[in-house]
Amino acid sequence: MEIVQIIALTMGVAWASGINLYAAVFMLGYLGSTGHVVLPPELQVLTDPLVMFAAGLMYCVEFFADKTPGVDSAWDAVHTFIRIPAGAVLAMGAVGDVSPAVEFAAFLLGGTLAASTHATKAGSRILINTSPEPVSNWVASICEDIIAILGLWTALNHPVVFLVLLALFIVLMIWLLPKLWHGIKRVFGYIRALFRGKYETDIHTASPPDKI
Repeated sequence: MEIVQIIALTMGVAWASGINLYAAVFMLGYLGSTGHVVLPPELQVLTDPLVMFAAGLMYCVEFFADKTPGVDSAWDAVHTFIRIPAGAVLAMGAVGDVSPAVEFAAFLLGGTLAASTHATKAGSRILINTSPEPVSNWVASICEDIIAILGLWTALNHPVVFLVLLALFIVLMIWLLPKLWHGIKRVFGYIRALFRGKYETDIHTASPPDKI
């Protein structure tokens, strides 16, 4: 593989893992097992039927969990401990048989990119969940699935195009993440004030204890 293809695959698997890890793993496993792409030796394990079955099963579970308001944010919270390390490991494996220094650098960069895309996805979902209708969750989830799959396909087939789009995406994340964080703090501040007001109302309206 050429250096541009290696970089695109390394960054592509990390980026896609932060959005939809199971779709990325299943897609790479399928393409590798059918001969559409030649995966580095360290990623050949993804073509194992057991790995593909596990990834496909978890994608089916995530497909529905990710489209249910509230459940999607809980799912994202749990997967903070799954998507980020998995993205780092996949990025390290994508560079192939190279020096330990290069592998560790890919691990660090992949983990950082996976964490950034995961934070963007999870943060936007918290804000979307403030909408009273469930349609926006379905639209956001389906768009995320499509973007992750198309992005990884582009990384495999058009690495230069992917790297340009990735650079634009990173610029967008740098601009968006502070705004998402500000919005999330407002949401949790509202929830805290709501529960505090309810607690104070319950205290004031509670009946006084009976005298002995």
